[in-house]
Amino acid sequence: MNIFGVGLPEVTVILVLALIIFGPKKLPELGKQLGKTLQSLKKASNEFQEELNKVVNEPENISLEGTNDRDNDENDNINKN
Repeated sequence: MNIFGVGLPEVTVILVLALIIFGPKKLPELGKQLGKTLQSLKKASNEFQEELNKVVNEPENISLEGTNDRDNDENDNINKN
């Protein structure tokens, strides 16, 4: 198990220290808040990735559409001659 470069022994030490510092009553509340924070960060990251993908793919669509129109105009000119 390797989360963010931290192995199982390190995670165990962190959890024991958190239990000692915050106590058993406060620890579930902190865990719940941490979960909500991570969920919102994941949502924001996914939204950012979606927007980035839209921006990256958008110029391709525009350039492809412009190429098709130009090719059609050239074909029309050839057919007229």
